Amino acid sequence: MPVFHVVLFRLKPGVAPAELEAWARMGKGMVGKIPGLLEFHANPPLAMTASRAKGYDMGLVAILEKPSDLQVYATHPAHLELHEKREQLCEDTLAYDLEY
Repeated sequence: MPVFHVVLFRLKPGVAPAELEAWARMGKGMVGKIPGLLEFHANPPLAMTASRAKGYDMGLVAILEKPSDLQVYATHPAHLELHEKREQLCEDTLAYDLEY
């Protein structure tokens, strides 16, 4: 069964929109490079529900083919590079994985 890998981010003060756009492009660029990664989407919360986001400024959904692909994704060099960049932009994250 496919897996949704959902991550919410609290950005550091002063992160520019261009930095986030570049980071999201890096994420989308992992599709086709990381085995099992089918889709990658990153965006801020919808304005109409942002008040319920509890301070999280950005989120991503990565769709993977199966649960075992999470380990492949987590340890792949392309993801590690994205993770390193995320560390520069974010002060906190919350991750949640579910099958559907």
